[in-house]
Amino acid sequence: MGRTKKRLASVVGLLVAAVFAFPIYWMVTTALKPANQLLSDDYDLVPLGVTFQHFIDGVSKKGFLNSLENSLIVALVAVAFALVAGLLAAVPLARLKFRGRKGFLLLVLVAQMAPFEALLIPMFLMIRSFDLLNVLPGLILVYFAAALPFTAWTLRGFVKGIPVDLEEAAMVDGCGRWAAFRRVTLPLLGPGLVATSVFSFVTAWNEFLYALTFLQDTSNVTLPVWLSSFVSVFGVDWGGAMAASTVFTVPVLIFFLVVQRNLVSGVTAGAVKG
Repeated sequence: MGRTKKRLASVVGLLVAAVFAFPIYWMVTTALKPANQLLSDDYDLVPLGVTFQHFIDGVSKKGFLNSLENSLIVALVAVAFALVAGLLAAVPLARLKFRGRKGFLLLVLVAQMAPFEALLIPMFLMIRSFDLLNVLPGLILVYFAAALPFTAWTLRGFVKGIPVDLEEAAMVDGCGRWAAFRRVTLPLLGPGLVATSVFSFVTAWNEFLYALTFLQDTSNVTLPVWLSSFVSVFGVDWGGAMAASTVFTVPVLIFFLVVQRNLVSGVTAGAVKG
C-alpha cells in the first residue's frame, strides 16, 4: 500500500511538472520552427523543421546587448543592496527585544503585502522629485525598496532558526559579538541568503511595468521592455519574440544553477545538543 501511494504521488508530481514545463517547451519549439510553420492551423508538438534564424535575428536586433547589460546591472545591484540592508534589519529583529519591535514587524509585513502596482504613482512622484527618471539608479532604488520587506522578513526567520547558543559559545571562546556573528552565524545563513537572492533577482529581472514607466530613453531600457519591440503595428514577430524570450531565461537559469547547491536549509539541525 505504501509503495502504491509513492507511485501515485510520483505520477501526480510528474503531471504537475509537465503542466508547468509545457509553456517553456512551447516557447522553445516555436523559436526553432521555420517562419512558414509559425502561423499554421495545425500545431506540431515536435517541429517538422528546425532553424536557428530566429535566435540569430533576435540576438542581433538593435538594443539587445545594451538591454541585457542594463537588466544585469539593475537586478544584481538591487539584490546586493537588499541583501545587505535586509540582513542588517533581520538580525536585531530576530535577536533583540526592544520597544516597538512588534509594530515594526507588522509594518514590514504590510509593506510586503501591498500590491506593487498600487505603488506605481507614489513611486513615480518620489523618483521624479529625486530627479532619477530615465536613469538606472532610479529603477535600482525602486527594486531595492520592493525587495527589502521580503528580504528582511525571510532572513529574520533564518536567523531565528540558528541557535543563539552557537554565538554564545563563540563569545565564551573569546570572540566578540561581531566576530561571533561573522564566523558562526553568517556562514550558516547561506541558504537564507540564497533563497532571498533568487526571489529578488527573478522579480527584478522579470519586472516590466516600472521599467517601462521610469525608463523612457531607449538606451536605458531593460530586457522585458526590449522584448515588447517585437510587437508592432504590422503584427507580432512570433519567431523572434519566442527566441528572444528563450534567451531571456538563460541568465536566470545560470544564476539558479550557480546557487542551487546552497538552497538546502536546516544546516544547523543538531548543531547543539540538549
